[in-house]
Amino acid sequence: MSSIAALSSSVSRLADALNDALPQTQCTRCGYPDCRAYAQAVACGEADINQCPPGGDEGIVRLARISGRPWVALNPNHGVEGPRAVVRIDEAWCIGCTLCIQACPVDCIVGAPKLMHTVVESQCTGCELCISACPVDCIALVPVTGQRTGWSAWSTEQAAQARARHEARGQRRAAAEPEPPSPDDTSAQRKSSVIEAALARARAAQR
Repeated sequence: MSSIAALSSSVSRLADALNDALPQTQCTRCGYPDCRAYAQAVACGEADINQCPPGGDEGIVRLARISGRPWVALNPNHGVEGPRAVVRIDEAWCIGCTLCIQACPVDCIVGAPKLMHTVVESQCTGCELCISACPVDCIALVPVTGQRTGWSAWSTEQAAQARARHEARGQRRAAAEPEPPSPDDTSAQRKSSVIEAALARARAAQR
């Protein structure tokens, strides 16, 4: 094996070990698209070990132990350690636009176009990505672990389940054939049309 191949293999193994130690909330607060990408960046020396608020202080200890780097405090630019929360949808205001479903990295929101959506709270990682995606602000974040934070508010089993759901989602999206582009109807235009129609229905129902 060449030295380059050996180095690549070593980095890959380190990334795997680091990923195993992350909470798998897939929240992107670390600055990377998912936990695996962050683990890869840490393994390559491109990211620090203190960029994961959901993992908190205990998470940094775990990453320091695996990477051999010294412990450093959580970088506040990426957020603060706090109690775990889940999201809840105000079903009376939901317009069925499906944008929250598309944003959820672990597929814990169920529903259909033009129909009310709901969250499977036992599967929610509290990543908050669906909140900014909602055009009618009908999604709220609700703390559920009291004073427990970081890995005290999360378990290895929950992390494994979230990781499996995220990976299954990625595989499904990769296998899906992309829609052919249309010069007259872009994805953004279609999305806007769906939202406008749903808002019109909601306004009409309130009269």
